Amino acid sequence: MAYYHCILFDVDGTLLDFEASESKALVETLTHYNWPTDAETQETYRRINRDLWAALEQGKIKKDRLVIQRFEKFMQAIQVSGNAAEVNRFYLDRLGDHADLMPGAAEVLRELSEVATLAVVSNGVARVQYNRLEQSGLDKYMDGVFVSEKLGVEKPSRKFFETALRTLGVEQREKTLVVGDSLAADIQGGINAGLATCWFNPAGQENPGSIRPSHTITTLEELYPLVMEEDELQNVGSRNRRHQI
Repeated sequence: MAYYHCILFDVDGTLLDFEASESKALVETLTHYNWPTDAETQETYRRINRDLWAALEQGKIKKDRLVIQRFEKFMQAIQVSGNAAEVNRFYLDRLGDHADLMPGAAEVLRELSEVATLAVVSNGVARVQYNRLEQSGLDKYMDGVFVSEKLGVEKPSRKFFETALRTLGVEQREKTLVVGDSLAADIQGGINAGLATCWFNPAGQENPGSIRPSHTITTLEELYPLVMEEDELQNVGSRNRRHQI
């Protein structure tokens, strides 16, 4: 039996490469509206977007306002005009078309799904996340997909995780692990809910604050020894090899 029976995964920056998907969708949007596509313009958008998502995690702004305000601020910054709501809809459509996987994501989920209940916990835009999970093929490994837009509360709220656990029927909280790349949303959220946490930190960044995860990994494959017992570890890869024979 696996050490952790339930694993709650963040999506962007954890299972899916959001930076790659965002770059593609952003360039397509800028091109569509005949706006500059240079690196400086793209970074202007990313900076505005990052700041607003940080504000969301702090409870200072609602998501429906965030997705519009980011383009309002962006258009003002690059001195162009347009309908921010329309631009946002176009951008989200493009973003939903891109589901770039993080290295090892599909294989790791396939292995872990054999020994544990897996679910998604995301603050992303619901329709975008559903589309990307389906396109990536990761949805088939999930026993639940929990998106803040549908739950009416964002990570790092304890209520977000309580709702996910209740819906999944999880009773052994000590056997639940939250995995994500955001200290403020994923790790703090898991801590708020009294759950074990794993900071996915592929860049090897220094932890800048007081949020302390239970575990830290730089590759998704490092989840195997954290989650699995010794006999289960010995079977890693064998199912995939059998399928290839």
